[in-house]
Amino acid sequence: MKQLKKSAKLANVLYDVRGPIVDAARQMEEDGQKIIKLNIGNMAPFGFDAPEEIQQDMIRNLPDSAGYSDSKGIFAARKAVMHYTQQQGVEGVTLDDIYLGNGASELIVMATNALLDDGDELLVPMPDYPLWTAAVSLSGGRPVHYLCDEDNHWLPSLADIRAKITPRTRGIVVINPNNPTGVLYPDDLLRGIVAIAREHNLVLLVDEVYDKVLYEDAKHTAMASLSTDVLTLTFNSLSKAYRSCGYRAGWMIVSGPKADAADYIEGLNMLANLKLGSNVPGQWAIQTALGGYQSINDLVKPGGRLRRQRDLAYELITAIPGVSCVKPEAALYMFPKLDPVMYPIADDREFFMQVLRETRVMLVQGSGFNFPDHQHFRIVFLPHEDDLREAIGRIAKFLERYRNRNA
Repeated sequence: MKQLKKSAKLANVLYDVRGPIVDAARQMEEDGQKIIKLNIGNMAPFGFDAPEEIQQDMIRNLPDSAGYSDSKGIFAARKAVMHYTQQQGVEGVTLDDIYLGNGASELIVMATNALLDDGDELLVPMPDYPLWTAAVSLSGGRPVHYLCDEDNHWLPSLADIRAKITPRTRGIVVINPNNPTGVLYPDDLLRGIVAIAREHNLVLLVDEVYDKVLYEDAKHTAMASLSTDVLTLTFNSLSKAYRSCGYRAGWMIVSGPKADAADYIEGLNMLANLKLGSNVPGQWAIQTALGGYQSINDLVKPGGRLRRQRDLAYELITAIPGVSCVKPEAALYMFPKLDPVMYPIADDREFFMQVLRETRVMLVQGSGFNFPDHQHFRIVFLPHEDDLREAIGRIAKFLERYRNRNA
């Protein structure tokens, strides 16, 4: 048989959150080694269970879940999303503007497929959540990365966004709260991005999956509440705030001047019809989740488990010589930097493969988030405190040996 090659559309697709380092870790586990996984925000393996009322609601409705739902999702779940959106101060959203999917990821791919022609450009943050870059590429588009400036608290550079707009630019992706940096964007910055989108007639695609995972006095503003005259697609899910990654329940909300986007919305409806509908048991969880007790608040408040683990991980990682980090205000991650003089790294994927083999701690290198240097990496602070101490202690010893070898 002639050699079969993958599609050229995969050339810019990268998902090292589950890439070669994960493959190597799996092989090590099969060989009997225990790996501490700081690579992915999968909450259940670390004891973050979905709230019991969500589980019970899914169980009770399971007998009614065997058939396809409406292509946009069941009524009760969409109505709950609509009410949640109204509570966030977003105006003019109706049931028809809400699409349910198998997690936010499926809807992100659907939105980019409907938006982009071959060669069209979408502005994506750098570092990014790599699904966004992959979705643009798979849609035939070209991801153009705008700078989030570490020296300015990882906030997006409005000047860089403006400089990268071309006649082929169709929209701007905003991830707030941010993955992988854990930064929350202030309202004046959000308004600045909205102004750019308005000026250049661009669509805003806003990933707000971590909107409730907030620390200290951080307050999240729904971007769609600031962009009433700019077409805005907002993505969210039950995966993080409700610890329900495996339920695959997400939603997309279309807001702003929808009449001007009637043809695009028709494209969204076509794609929603093609997929027939999303996971029905997961949809039944949405109304209970959004309308019930918000147990995420117990996890992020002072003394809460996520808050303690964030504080501990930050304290331990920044105590290592030559490691700096912007302290995250939200989400489940931090994005530390290794001093390039103390840690000269030519290939960060190979470097963190070496970290895995010598420490049995799995991390994701910065280039896995489409960041151009070789000095960054993402830490997930989901493991219990004892495991975090053990994992970061092993990293510290590895880095000490590395410094000594390169002194």
